[in-house]
Amino acid sequence: MEDNLSRGQASEAKAGSHAEGFSIEIERIQDYEFRVKFDKEQYAELITDEPQPIGKDKAPNASRILAAAVGNCLTASLLFCTEKSRANVKSLRTKVKVENARNERGRLRIGKIGVEIFPVVDEQDRPKLQRCLDKFEEFCVVTQSVRHGIDVSVSVKS
Repeated sequence: MEDNLSRGQASEAKAGSHAEGFSIEIERIQDYEFRVKFDKEQYAELITDEPQPIGKDKAPNASRILAAAVGNCLTASLLFCTEKSRANVKSLRTKVKVENARNERGRLRIGKIGVEIFPVVDEQDRPKLQRCLDKFEEFCVVTQSVRHGIDVSVSVKS
């Protein structure tokens, strides 16, 4: 099965869907409300905002989007594996819980992200699901990147 996953990822990279990376643009609407424009025309814009008292809490903030990205990536990775294994997934839902924490300087940080995935498969497909549970996490781009830290470079141009 790992060979199937590797082949699938290799063909995806050849197609150029993720291999070269991507860019997005973020533009301030007003106060702490921003419009995120993605790199493809067919993607809807995303509005973000900060919770009160800083923002107006009209849309999710970056922490919530990160939590959604981690949960979505893990769920998609598990689904990809089960489909490659030909397991019949009847339903699939995920719950993500974020715990905030303060660092040594008192700055608010995401302290922990807990992800619970609830797949429902036919009884005869449970062994296929179990094989996927042993390896699906290592194929999740977002979760593995967050776990190992991401090099972020910042430049401000005025």
